[in-house]
Amino acid sequence: MTRTTLSPLLRSALLNNARQLIFCSQDLDETRDRVGAVFKPHRLQALGKTKAIDSRLHHVPIQRVSLNRLRYGADVQIEPECLEQFFLIQMPLQGEGEVQCDGERVDLDHRRGAILNPAQALVMRYSQGCDQLMLRIEREALEQACSRIIGRPLPRPLAFENTLDWQQDASWMNMLLYLVRLQKESPEGLQEPLIAQQLEQLIISTLLCVQPSNYSDALRQNDRRLAPRHVKRVEEHMAEHASEPMAPAQLAELAGVSLRTLYAGFREFRNQSPMEYLRQIRLQNVRHDLLHHSQAKTVTELAMGWGFTHMGRFSRDYRLLYGESPSETKRRTGRL
Repeated sequence: MTRTTLSPLLRSALLNNARQLIFCSQDLDETRDRVGAVFKPHRLQALGKTKAIDSRLHHVPIQRVSLNRLRYGADVQIEPECLEQFFLIQMPLQGEGEVQCDGERVDLDHRRGAILNPAQALVMRYSQGCDQLMLRIEREALEQACSRIIGRPLPRPLAFENTLDWQQDASWMNMLLYLVRLQKESPEGLQEPLIAQQLEQLIISTLLCVQPSNYSDALRQNDRRLAPRHVKRVEEHMAEHASEPMAPAQLAELAGVSLRTLYAGFREFRNQSPMEYLRQIRLQNVRHDLLHHSQAKTVTELAMGWGFTHMGRFSRDYRLLYGESPSETKRRTGRL
């Protein structure tokens, strides 16, 4: 599908509802603070002589996703460092820009957008009048969905290709038009928990399907359905009893197969050993507790509660998977 012009629905997206307007401002400092509160703190610089940047932001929360429309009325440069805990999808409706993602340049216009990954070092530049639709998606929500589809914990962080030809894919455009139409015609419906949950999953599943990532092959194979019964049985047991001690021989006995058959099944269908699979489940559980229940316990207590006894190895594996130490996660969530 080739599109050269934007539909009127997209051009007017989010502008019809004053309650969704977060701010309008000519002031650089106010703009930086108000945008930073919705996304994350950053450095904002007007590239011309003017300090009046005629900016505005509309914002619609949809559980762990938000739909936003952000405009800058001056040439600006933004340096947020890493996004850390969310993915950001940028789709210009008007104007142009560029994003440096780990030093690689992605040009933005009304045909080409960008997907920014949590761990990338970023520098953004937008031209005067650049007006964008943005989807902010929590990293935890996307990685949980990806893990469910492929049927195993993620051994490394999810990362998408940065360039998004956002008007070229029919599935993506249909999802976006549906979302914008619903926002316009029934904004109160977006706050209904069941509707919001379904929309969140629609956005996430569409993104995982249409945009190339380091898990595209696994998502296409959907290898959970292909795994033999004894592998699935052990996976289910691990998920339900991840905090309990487990030994490979015990798991093989539970599955009713030899230890060699169990290891062969995990190697063929999960590309890892059963104990590596278990360690990733436990890492995910520790991270969930750090993000949502970290104040009552120390990092060591949380880790040991999920079966980690070697703190040095635990911290190394956690940093490799999530790009920060467990203590950094705990400190950051304590400030939220």
